[in-house]
Amino acid sequence: MAKVNLHTRRKERSRSKLRKVSSGKPRLSVHRTSRYLYAQLIDDVKSVTIAAASTLEASIKGELKSTSNMDAAKLVGKLIAERASKAGIKEIVFDRSGYRFHGRIKAIADAARESGLSF
Repeated sequence: MAKVNLHTRRKERSRSKLRKVSSGKPRLSVHRTSRYLYAQLIDDVKSVTIAAASTLEASIKGELKSTSNMDAAKLVGKLIAERASKAGIKEIVFDRSGYRFHGRIKAIADAARESGLSF
């Protein structure tokens, strides 16, 4: 199977398990590329993005040497947690989007936890 198809299968498998346990909580979905990191808070009931943060934003780009390393991941996690608290959200479910819970994905999750989100 192609690498893309395997990633899509992993992503759908983890997302279907999250739907069973989410019980109406927003989902923190992360995406990574070789250059950038993205995080979104999604309300699956209303199909609406509540908050988003990425390393493409000018405020983040100016602070970092690289937009795809661990420091960038920590900053994105902190920023998404701040935006979630402004929206009144404390509890979420973490959607790793088929990626291993390791490295930059784990750094986003840890920074979000430290900044007040619980999952």
